Amino acid sequence: MANVAEYAKALRMGQRAYRNAVSRGEYPYLPALDDILECVDVQSETSLGLVDIPMEQIVGTKTAGRQNAFAADFMPLMPEKSEFATKWANVYEHQTEDGVSDPIIAYEFLNKFYVQEGNKRVSVLKFLNASSIEGVVTRVIPKPSDNRESRIYYEFLDFYKDTAINYLWFTREGSFAQLTRAVGKKPGQVWSDEEKQDFASIYLDFCRQFEDRGGGKLPITAGDAFLFYLSLYPYDTLAEKSMSERKEDLDRIWKEISLLNQDPEQALVLEPAEDPDNLSLTRFIKLTSSKQLKVAFIHDRPVESSGWTYSHELGRTHLEQVFGDKIKTSSYFVGGDTIDISQLLEQVISQGNHIIFTTNQKFLASSLKAALEHPETKILNCSVNRPYSSIRTYYGRMYEAKFLCGMVAGAMCENEKIGYLADYPILGSFANINAFALGARMVNPRVKVYLYWSSMEKADCLRQLREENISLISDNDMIRPGSRDRRFGLYREKDGEYLKLATPIWDWGKFYEKIIRDILKGNWNKTSDTKEKKALNYWWGISGNIIDLICSQNLPSGVRRLVEVMKREIYTEQFHPFAGEIVLQDGSRVGREDGSLSPEEIITMDWLVENVVGTTPPLENFTKEARALAAVQGSLAPAGEIEE
Repeated sequence: MANVAEYAKALRMGQRAYRNAVSRGEYPYLPALDDILECVDVQSETSLGLVDIPMEQIVGTKTAGRQNAFAADFMPLMPEKSEFATKWANVYEHQTEDGVSDPIIAYEFLNKFYVQEGNKRVSVLKFLNASSIEGVVTRVIPKPSDNRESRIYYEFLDFYKDTAINYLWFTREGSFAQLTRAVGKKPGQVWSDEEKQDFASIYLDFCRQFEDRGGGKLPITAGDAFLFYLSLYPYDTLAEKSMSERKEDLDRIWKEISLLNQDPEQALVLEPAEDPDNLSLTRFIKLTSSKQLKVAFIHDRPVESSGWTYSHELGRTHLEQVFGDKIKTSSYFVGGDTIDISQLLEQVISQGNHIIFTTNQKFLASSLKAALEHPETKILNCSVNRPYSSIRTYYGRMYEAKFLCGMVAGAMCENEKIGYLADYPILGSFANINAFALGARMVNPRVKVYLYWSSMEKADCLRQLREENISLISDNDMIRPGSRDRRFGLYREKDGEYLKLATPIWDWGKFYEKIIRDILKGNWNKTSDTKEKKALNYWWGISGNIIDLICSQNLPSGVRRLVEVMKREIYTEQFHPFAGEIVLQDGSRVGREDGSLSPEEIITMDWLVENVVGTTPPLENFTKEARALAAVQGSLAPAGEIEE
């Protein structure tokens, strides 16, 4: 009989899955939810009613009674002449001729499904490569815990309330909220049936293309890849695109998708290469037929309103002074929302610029899209920890200068209280805060650092500092050109006067010079594997002469000497600000006595050390600009609604 022959095929598939699992040292049968829950604190169970269950998310049985009858892929393992085989064949005949008449009964746990009744129906449909099956589902909700899987699941529960969508998953926290914003909705806003149908059509088509390219072998989900796709191609434009156009989009960005879960530390370049002895335009001229390297800078705001822009413009003019007529530089300014960054990038590329530096993290996605569409142009974005191979990112290890600045503050503190004004709760901010606090404590073990966020709505940090009787303050690192405001760097405030003590600085000129020298020397591609292009993130510090601390003559000579000694120790890598065991606010400890935190741990830290007084408020308490930046780079503040 044909049905018996089909069972024989399914049995061979099950036996093969069993052998493969055993060879890998994995459990070869279906997992049983009851066994899993023995080690789980369950908070509650709730009925979801009739649910369309994606077949790929059905992973086991509810009880242990039938688990040994199936391999881990739900293919059968019972002998061909067994009663089980006959029943399986009958189910196959019924479902191929009449379809599935009754829903299965299943339990959902962490968005995976475990079958209580209907295991053979599921087995047959998996054999037939069906996409889904209806089931009456009970959700088992574990108690919240402080691990990534639990946090992602609770984010999924909020998303499910609005959408009833269960067929996508992410490996990174915050992704469900990002997806919600990407499709033009707000958290808590219920999706209409039409919106859910439109989304399913677009997403499931993407999933098919993702799988066709071997996406199942990547250490990411289709949801991760789709969210990245939406960062480059807005959701509201996808309905107008044909399937072939979406396929072209995916072809263009596939190499970036394959790097999404690359170890960020593998992409970090921590030190610049040694300066070449001479420069040569020969290789460059052959590649571009140009006698002059054209370099463009794109800034978020004009110089007169931004110290950040001013510091990068100093770097640009440094290039002109060093290279003379070998290069030609130009500057462009987005200026708020009046100019679209993507259109501006197209304009700058069309004007023949060979290298483009985009100096704001908000420009990252547009910079990547432009680089993918114009691979002949070298584009670098000022951000950190981004695993993209089509563009390069660059940033500085500012925490090294902050540590030295904290030492100065600890030495000059009179009442064991220091104020610290932070700007945005994003990657790198906590490293700066903690390094400053550790530096202060190294000099003065009793000192406390009082943390305030200057980018909060209705922030009145100076009033709060005065109420705490704090006069020694670490403020913004940069000042706007022409401004008479002396509140930057580390200073002491008294009777409205500000005594300057020390200032951390960015020397972007040195960075840009080193990058241009590399390009003119023909070394651009030598820093990466030419067979398999990888991401590169420049993250240079004091040893690369990119970061420094300038001490005021107002400091005692002994303090200035101490700073120079420690700066030399950091420069030669004899000392690391995050070396040893570190005690946090809650009394827990990180790090180890015989080493230091890794670059990834430093970039992504979201905790505060024990001598910091203060917390990070929810994101909705920050300004619109801060929320927008957090949406681009990832926030370290508690979750809240983010306005674009």
